[in-house]
Amino acid sequence: MRIRPVAAERKLSRRLFEQLAEQIRSGRFAPGARLPTELALTRAARVSRTVVREAVAALRAEGLVITRQGVGAFVSAEPQRAPFRIEPERMQTLDDILSVMELRLGVEIESAGLAAERASRAQVKAIGAALEGIERAAEDGRSAVDEDLEFHRAIAEATGNAEFPRFLQFIGGHLIPRRTVSGLPERMGGQRAYLALIQEEHRRIYQAIEGADGKGAREAMRRHLTRSLERYRQLAVEKKNAA
Repeated sequence: MRIRPVAAERKLSRRLFEQLAEQIRSGRFAPGARLPTELALTRAARVSRTVVREAVAALRAEGLVITRQGVGAFVSAEPQRAPFRIEPERMQTLDDILSVMELRLGVEIESAGLAAERASRAQVKAIGAALEGIERAAEDGRSAVDEDLEFHRAIAEATGNAEFPRFLQFIGGHLIPRRTVSGLPERMGGQRAYLALIQEEHRRIYQAIEGADGKGAREAMRRHLTRSLERYRQLAVEKKNAA
């Protein structure tokens, strides 16, 4: 066992989880192997039993270990097949947010195209209502983050494929970067000007979906997400230069 004392600058259970997860994935703890006892881990990492229990619970949630009551925790038979997750704790920098935005490109471009080809009248109406919701929020001086999220979710629902809205739900708060990243609206001339800019991009997506134009919807979504990505990339450069 190679467990180092855990530093205090981050949540202790998370740090211990990361150490154990790395050792499991690297094969130091083989499939089926029993993890060190709770007492051994508390001594090696110099943390409380509560921290150890939280770390083991996180390993179990990731599918990396299974626990047997009264016996201990054991490495899963196929730890490499643990579920993919985007953890809030990992989204610490603007670069982390940009990575999620790149991931969205492949999914949401196709989502828009399928919505244009498959959406029912009711679903098109729901997308239009979400678009109007962003407009009202902007007029009220609000950030329209939740309304923006609803617009993208309505498009995902209109694909007729339940995996698309599930994916967006999985990404959750990372879907709209301005929820967690400050500075871009100000850089673009203020919140109202920024929302007007992205609302025009949203409107083009909606119009293509309403017109059952799959190719146009894909292109409009590509343009919207690519431009958003470039705007945040420029913000990242500016923040780094100012540091």
